[in-house]
Amino acid sequence: MARKLHYFNFNGLAEPIRYMLHYAGHKFEDVQYEFKKWPIQSIKDSLPYGQFPLYEENGKSLNQSLAIARYVASQSNLLPADAWDQAELDAIVFNIYDFWSKVLAYIKESDPAKKEAIKKELLEETVNFYFSRFEKELKKNNGHFSKKLSWADFILLGIIEASNLFLGSEIHTKYPTIVNLVNKLRALPGVKDYIAKRAPYNL
Repeated sequence: MARKLHYFNFNGLAEPIRYMLHYAGHKFEDVQYEFKKWPIQSIKDSLPYGQFPLYEENGKSLNQSLAIARYVASQSNLLPADAWDQAELDAIVFNIYDFWSKVLAYIKESDPAKKEAIKKELLEETVNFYFSRFEKELKKNNGHFSKKLSWADFILLGIIEASNLFLGSEIHTKYPTIVNLVNKLRALPGVKDYIAKRAPYNL
């Protein structure tokens, strides 16, 4: 089965997808683009909505990171069979992306003073608001968002790593259950090997 994942040469929204593909042992081509050279207009114009990530499989393509991640999860035994359990995980993932939207506001802000104010609020208030709730959810399920390893766990890891990269801070270290999950995921077969081989991410 021919698979390709198109994204930039850092983690961001595609890293949870990369992790799941490696964990499940799916062979795929990891097509990476130089972020500092973006936009490459010819490539941007070829994308369905002008943005990454883009996933290709057997001549078909799918955009939107959560749609891709959920599909890959369904092919990797990382999605519960029960519809209610699926919906609960969907809600968790949307909550994680709500947090990411706050980080994204910081990334996009060009005014230095406003940018610093957003970062201060993120580190002093926003992180705790969301991460205390993620911590609580994980504790309820013995360290996972579901009864076992699921795609939501990988989404959290990816967003944590991307946020750490852009904020220049380890935002999760005050939350022991989250730290345990991060360490567990990074040590999984496939994931561990991928992390060992990839180049360090830089902005």
